[in-house]
Amino acid sequence: MAVFTPIELEDISQWISQDFDIGQATEIRGIHGGIENSNFFLDTIKDGKKQEYVLTIFERLSAEQLPFYLELMRHLANKGIPVPRPIENKQGAILFTLKGKPAAIVTKLPGLSRLQPEANHCALVGEMLAKMHLAGKDFPRLQENLRSLAWWQKTIPLVLPHLSTSQKELLTHELATQEAFFDSASYDALPQGSSHCDLFRDNVLFDPRGSDTSQDQLGGFFDFYFAGTDKWLFDIAVTANDWCLAANKQDLDPVLFETFMKTYQSVRPLTKEEQAGWILMLRAAALRFWVSRLWDFYLPRDAQMLTPHDPAHFECILLSRRAL
Repeated sequence: MAVFTPIELEDISQWISQDFDIGQATEIRGIHGGIENSNFFLDTIKDGKKQEYVLTIFERLSAEQLPFYLELMRHLANKGIPVPRPIENKQGAILFTLKGKPAAIVTKLPGLSRLQPEANHCALVGEMLAKMHLAGKDFPRLQENLRSLAWWQKTIPLVLPHLSTSQKELLTHELATQEAFFDSASYDALPQGSSHCDLFRDNVLFDPRGSDTSQDQLGGFFDFYFAGTDKWLFDIAVTANDWCLAANKQDLDPVLFETFMKTYQSVRPLTKEEQAGWILMLRAAALRFWVSRLWDFYLPRDAQMLTPHDPAHFECILLSRRAL
């Protein structure tokens, strides 16, 4: 999350009061972190009570693409999955235009991020990820993961000129491996459905129950704007590559990984096809984020509060997964 399109309170006060039933806007604050959209915490007062929301202005996604993400969040929230719920205006719409760009308002989840997760956090995430996959089985909309193979094929040629010889060889070899995997019958056999595709530690909140972090409860999953209809195994691999890291920040920690996978499979056991494709999918998930971080690092956009992530992190993770 970053700020590409600045918003002041006076820009939205009348709009909030007239078009919504969430009270009077009292404060708006830009959210630091991330790299895709302009995000703000929005506070309102209604009937004397403070309410908190998140306002997002979409910088890359189009108005035609956005209903998938917003309707998916509403669908999952209606199924009891702890995700932000889009706020309707008085006409029942959940997608708006602000400063000439698509925008949405969603509820703010409780809790805080645990950027150094323990086994209990991985357990909670694994269990809820499986529940989220099953809850999305009857979601009627379909939309491809916009950061999958076709995007890698388009983006890699743009970043190759910035890389060393060894990095170029690694990137092109892994792309060829994944092209063959995605074109295989075994890949086609993998179950799929609505997937978050970006469930990193900073996209999950936990509700603390005192000073003992082992008592944390899951607050919820957020930032669904990379979601898509994809293989569930890819969603699991993306999550494991971030949540289950060892102390060296590249290998998988056996305890965290086993805990995460055990709780996921307590809800939805992996198929034999998923078990067979696991290592290649871990590599696919590492490649996806190495490519996107290279793109953001070498071809950045101007924004307030924007700090691109270090691409080397996922280069190391990819090398680690290739060694499995």
